[in-house]
Amino acid sequence: MPKGQVESVPADGLTTRQRRNRPLLVVHTGEMKGKSTAAFGMAMRAWNQGWSVAVYQFVKSAKWKVGEESALTALGRLHEQTGEGGPVVWHKMGSGWSWSRRTGTETDHAADAAEGWAQIKRDLAAEAHRFYVLDEFTYPMTWGWVDIEDVIATLSSRPGTQHVVITGRNAHPALVDAADLVVEMTKVKHPMDAGQKGQRGIEW
Repeated sequence: MPKGQVESVPADGLTTRQRRNRPLLVVHTGEMKGKSTAAFGMAMRAWNQGWSVAVYQFVKSAKWKVGEESALTALGRLHEQTGEGGPVVWHKMGSGWSWSRRTGTETDHAADAAEGWAQIKRDLAAEAHRFYVLDEFTYPMTWGWVDIEDVIATLSSRPGTQHVVITGRNAHPALVDAADLVVEMTKVKHPMDAGQKGQRGIEW
């Protein structure tokens, strides 16, 4: 798609403007880092447009303070104080890192994820926000904590102009099929290959 030119124009009866402004379901998946970071970058663009931004962070520990959370919640405060940008809300839905799933029980995690998804469904139905990041949401789908068919049906029939970005490894094929934009992060090189662990300002 060089220079932003589309490869074909579908016979869908929509104008160029209508097609351009169609709400998107986006999936960032793959084994490499950067899936959430890319989603939060999109959230900052949404904030700049004055859209209401909601982040639902699954699996990662509620005690862990990530840089993107600090930045986006600061932008939310700026909106409250000056009217610049849009409102921001950040919800933490679980505990324990996605690759270790430590602390808490399987039942606790599943219940947190189910309630998180129930809240997202309520917000989508109410058109509460314009831009949603469902961070690490592929994991509850993979582990059976949320019903995949329900997720696909809800996202496919969401009303209004609500954009949704889902991150996480091993995105379910049904989610990939339903999405409008899918990115797979593929590793070429990583510092961990040479024994270097994650560091402040890069990984968090």
